[in-house]
Amino acid sequence: MKAIRVHQSGGIDALKYEDIAVPEPGAGEARVKIEAAGVNFIDVYQRTGLYQLKLPFTLGMEGAGVVDAIGSGVTDVKKGERVAYCMVPGAFAEYAIVPAARLVPLPQNIDGATGAATMLQGMTAHYLTHSTYALKRGNSALVHAAAGGVGLLLVQIAKRLGATVYGTVSTDEKARLARDAGADDIILYTEKDFAAEVKRLTNGRGLDVVYDSVGQTTFDKSLDCLRPRGTMALFGQSSGPVPPFNLGALAAKGSLFVTRPTLAHYTLDRAELLWRAKDLFGWIADGELKIRIDKVVPMAEAAEAYRLLEGRKTTGKVLLRP
Repeated sequence: MKAIRVHQSGGIDALKYEDIAVPEPGAGEARVKIEAAGVNFIDVYQRTGLYQLKLPFTLGMEGAGVVDAIGSGVTDVKKGERVAYCMVPGAFAEYAIVPAARLVPLPQNIDGATGAATMLQGMTAHYLTHSTYALKRGNSALVHAAAGGVGLLLVQIAKRLGATVYGTVSTDEKARLARDAGADDIILYTEKDFAAEVKRLTNGRGLDVVYDSVGQTTFDKSLDCLRPRGTMALFGQSSGPVPPFNLGALAAKGSLFVTRPTLAHYTLDRAELLWRAKDLFGWIADGELKIRIDKVVPMAEAAEAYRLLEGRKTTGKVLLRP
C-alpha cells in the first residue's frame, strides 16, 4: 500500500510517498481502510522532531474509513463499520491499524470527509470549552487564529455556550469567516495590537480565558488580555514553542492560571472519547456546528498540504485522500 513516511526529522522534504506492507491487526486492534485523513499541526511537530516518534514512521494522527479487519478480542467495532479516530499515528496510508477502543462509529448522516475533519480539531475545541475552561453564559474568551480549523470550531462552540468571543486573524477574508462563525469582535493582529484592543473592547476588565494555539509570538500579550485569576490555555505552538517563563509573572499580572493541555489527556477513556464525539456529530447533524473543509488534497501531494498549513494559507480543514 502507499503511505506518507518520515525517515529523518526535518522540513517538508522529509515526507516520502512510498510503498509499505499492508499491516495486520493484533489483539484489540482493527484495520481501517482510510477514506480521508486530517492534516494537523501536530504532524508538523512530529515531522520536525519537536514531538519525537521512533523513526521511521507513517505520519497522520486523524482519519476516517471502514473497518476491514479486526484482531482477537475486539468488541467495540465490527468489520464493515464506518469509523473515525484521532491521536493514533499512521493515518496517511491506504490502511491504518488502530486500537479498537479509539474508534468512534460514524453516524449514517456523517460522511467520511466530515468525520476525518471533525475528530482531532473538533474534540480539541470541545475539551477546551467544556473541560479546560468550562465556558458558561456571560464568560468572555479570546480565540487566536479564529479562522483556522480549530479556531472556527472554538468560536462556534463558545458562542453555543453563551460566551462573548473575540478572535484574532490576519486578513479581512479570515475576519469574515470568523464573524460568520459567530465571533462578536475580530482583531486584525497585522494592523492592531491585540492586547490593547482586548483591553479597549472590555473597558479594561480583561477576559476570562484565552485559547492560544500560536505560542511563541502571542503568549506574553495573551497573558495581558486576562482579568485577575483568568486562564491561559496554550494548546499549540504554530509560531514556535514558548521560551522558559518566570512563574512570578503570573502573580504580578493578576494571579493567573496557565495550562498546556493535550487531547490525549482529555480522552483518557472510551466513555470520554464517545461523549465528545457524540456531542460533535450531534451538533453537526442538527446544523448547530459547521465543519469547513478548505481543501482535499491527494495523499501523493501531501507536501503541498503542509506548505499551505505552515504558510497560514488555510481557512478550515485540510484533508488528504488516498
